[in-house]
Amino acid sequence: MIDYEMLRVVWWCLVGVLLIGFAVTDGFDLGVGALLTLIGKNDKERRVMINTIGPHWDGNQVWFITAGGAIFAAWPMIYATAFSGFYLALALTLIALWMRPIGFDYRSKLPNPQWRKAWDWALFAGGVIPSLIFGVAFGNLLLGVPFEMDNTLRSTYTGSFFGLLTPFALVAGLLSVAILLNHGATWLQMKTDGFIAVRARAVSIVLSLVGVVLFVLAGIWVAFLDGFVITSAVDTIATSNPLKKEVAVEAGAWLNNYRDYPLTIIAPVLGTVAGLACAFFSKRGNGGMAFVSSALFIAGVILTAGMSMFPFLMPSITMPNASLTVWDATSSHLTLNVMFIVACIFVPIVLSYTAYSFYVMRGRIKNDDLDQSHTIY
Repeated sequence: MIDYEMLRVVWWCLVGVLLIGFAVTDGFDLGVGALLTLIGKNDKERRVMINTIGPHWDGNQVWFITAGGAIFAAWPMIYATAFSGFYLALALTLIALWMRPIGFDYRSKLPNPQWRKAWDWALFAGGVIPSLIFGVAFGNLLLGVPFEMDNTLRSTYTGSFFGLLTPFALVAGLLSVAILLNHGATWLQMKTDGFIAVRARAVSIVLSLVGVVLFVLAGIWVAFLDGFVITSAVDTIATSNPLKKEVAVEAGAWLNNYRDYPLTIIAPVLGTVAGLACAFFSKRGNGGMAFVSSALFIAGVILTAGMSMFPFLMPSITMPNASLTVWDATSSHLTLNVMFIVACIFVPIVLSYTAYSFYVMRGRIKNDDLDQSHTIY
């Protein structure tokens, strides 16, 4: 059995991998849906765009479900606090996500242009709203979440929905929208040709550069934000209890890990370089490399947030000592160990069939394909 301290770090890494997997795989179909009304100029072009993600969008959401389940099982305190505090934001996310399967299935049921246009806007909302809320959530984690915890470890959220919409959190939300829509644009470069691919390249160049600017801006902003630091001794193998530590709030503390562990600078460098590379390859018309660069851009952004906050998972701005960390918000040693064994078995299986499905369904979608199969949207 792996020791408790190592398992806690392993699960921090695994959940990070799941979040990156979700953002990279589901991100491009969120992006395509959000770009439907911008890049698609007529019904046929929008059908082509929808069918580039038709074989994959539902399978990609497995990553989202798996990440949620892993957080519930590995970090129950995080799950309980986040889902109670961000309840309205999560409800809006789920409603927006519901619009996607309904839109895909019902859009082509009627030939009426107004009917189809309405579903196009529903798919736009289903792509933009989750992308924005995911970014705003990460922004609020860096700012600190307003929650308190009593002696029974029962957390109480003391903020409000509109309190989440601070300037920094909105910048983080716009960054999320930019990188996920860009990911959708690079996907369209690979999967379409003609006017759709040309427009997708133009959109990708703009969104890549906007994403890099927002990423750098957020990084500079973080340097002046109040961060969190554990000031007491930490027992990394003790039973989870967030109240058994002392936490200080210090300006610029989120940059401490980059000073103490210089290799962590790889994450923000990766994000910046990959974002610029995405714009470069889109300009050159190399859709495959643009897509890979976009995926690395997304990974770099998520890794930067994780590296900056480690070991904090959900810091509390109103009661810093109750902040949830890798060391005091996890499930039991046995639970983490069993989950690790299950993950070692099933994650490779999921990766294998996902890669196989993408390989089998490779190729571009063209106008002529729209009327050749009853499975086409």
